[in-house]
Amino acid sequence: MKIDTMIGPDLKKSADSARRAEADGYDGAFTAETSNDPFFPLALAAPATKELTLGTSIAVAFARNPMLLANIGYDLNALSDGRFVLGLGSQIKPHITKRFSMEWSKPAARMREMIQAIRAIWDGWETGERVQFRGEFYTHTLMTPFFDPGPNPAGTPRIFIAAVGPLMTQVAGEVCDGLFAHPFTTSEYLKDVTLPALQAGRDQAGRTAENFEVALPVFIVTGKDQAEVDKAAAAVRAQLAFYGSTPAYRGVLEHHGWGELQPELNAMSKQGQWAEMANMINDDILNTFAVVAEPDKVAASVMGRFGETVQRLSFNTMGATEPALLTSIIQDLRS
Repeated sequence: MKIDTMIGPDLKKSADSARRAEADGYDGAFTAETSNDPFFPLALAAPATKELTLGTSIAVAFARNPMLLANIGYDLNALSDGRFVLGLGSQIKPHITKRFSMEWSKPAARMREMIQAIRAIWDGWETGERVQFRGEFYTHTLMTPFFDPGPNPAGTPRIFIAAVGPLMTQVAGEVCDGLFAHPFTTSEYLKDVTLPALQAGRDQAGRTAENFEVALPVFIVTGKDQAEVDKAAAAVRAQLAFYGSTPAYRGVLEHHGWGELQPELNAMSKQGQWAEMANMINDDILNTFAVVAEPDKVAASVMGRFGETVQRLSFNTMGATEPALLTSIIQDLRS
């Protein structure tokens, strides 16, 4: 099991954060696209580290085009000596059309084609053959020598995508090197929905699971005393309620018989009833989505749930757990 962490958006701290992550024994460090660009911190983290996997978890794919992502991925993989993971996510329609002013249609099909286009561009740069990609959503047929960077000494990056539903998950199996499972998932949903969809994608493309990685930010509720546990539980309940209000994630709730909770949470979110929404996440739901355990039992519980399905793990504590406690849990996972 590989253990990952996150690099924050503060560019003045990026290099030090990456060095600390490597020194603390993490296998990878990733950035998220929220209120800041996800690629800039990695350009600073790459020369500051030697072995740490670096990547985006995630960059918004449909806010960009394949050529732009091909350039960024190629450059960051060269800068990191082959340690970069281009992690992409689709986001949801309102953000793509209203925040980024970009097109939205057929997200799974568009994501598949975007990745195929990126790989076609890389292949042209690596082999010197003319780039001739024509698809439904993207066309790339012009690449003059002036704009061709040529072969990358570090090779091409791995590509992961984030997915919840079976269609996007199948795309990961077809054309990707890894999957970012959404934190709003459960061990049962992974086994019953996610893994079969990945296999369906592999079967479609004639691929195997070799070297493919499933990465999961698992919710953890723990603490050295009851006050810390209660603080962590409250933070995770609030986040689960937020995720649960999103229509795209209803399938996970339905898998456990809680489907009707989604429209209720959605209606409450539109009224700004955030505190009340958190109260809708009862102990049964909390314990299904999160590992709730004493610190010395967290590692065993995590491995019991995800040891057979997940290859990369990170901790999602909503900032409610002390770093020293997480370090001890990592040591337990390593032992």
